[in-house]
Amino acid sequence: MSSFPYIFIGIGNNGGKVVQNIGIEGASKVVINPTYYLLGKSSFRQNLKDLFYNIPEDTILWFILENKPVNIEIMQVILEYLPEKPLKLAYILTPQKELVHEEKPLWAENFDTIFYDSLWEFLDEYTSSSLDSAFQMAARSIGLMFTRLHYYLENQMLVNVDYADFFTMIKGSNIGILRLLRKIDFDWHWGIWDKGLVNILVGEKVPLSYAHKILETFQKLLKEKDIIWGIKMEEGLENNVEILSLLIKRW
Repeated sequence: MSSFPYIFIGIGNNGGKVVQNIGIEGASKVVINPTYYLLGKSSFRQNLKDLFYNIPEDTILWFILENKPVNIEIMQVILEYLPEKPLKLAYILTPQKELVHEEKPLWAENFDTIFYDSLWEFLDEYTSSSLDSAFQMAARSIGLMFTRLHYYLENQMLVNVDYADFFTMIKGSNIGILRLLRKIDFDWHWGIWDKGLVNILVGEKVPLSYAHKILETFQKLLKEKDIIWGIKMEEGLENNVEILSLLIKRW
């Protein structure tokens, strides 16, 4: 069981797919179909109120949804019924759109951090078929990412990385990215972020010198940033490297 209660709310088809791929024991997972909301808003609102108005104050809430008006509307309805104290985070799917370059939307005021994912790891061409495939791949990858983030935090398995660091980083009025990477693209725009957590796991067959090289490269890219680093060798990864990066900045 978790140290904190988790609720993952997947709104819409793609948000729901991500939530269904999260493998955290004891976490509550809610999938909302916007069609049912549109067919009967009054009764649906009451159901949402009954579900969310009395959740524990130490709950960590994640809203996961594609950036569509109806999904945003449903999210705002849920926020009306939530107690004030639970931590509220959003993970917004924004294909080929870098939300960090956009103006802060009004609904973002309700969250400590809005994470977004432009699906750049999954998109080669912007066609309907490739977008569908990208969402399928993203749902699995992002679901695994949330699972691994929870595993890291609950086990405090990396030096200097725990819930206290996580809360310190995310609280405020922030925009951020959260990525689970098995392939490192150092040409990506890492340097635009102000602070964050970068956790590196290396398999037992990866030379320690290579792991240190990865860490040194990240440190050069983010040397003037407020970054908490963690690195550890993990059995079972063999020749692989896993990087969980949580990077944020103020809107």
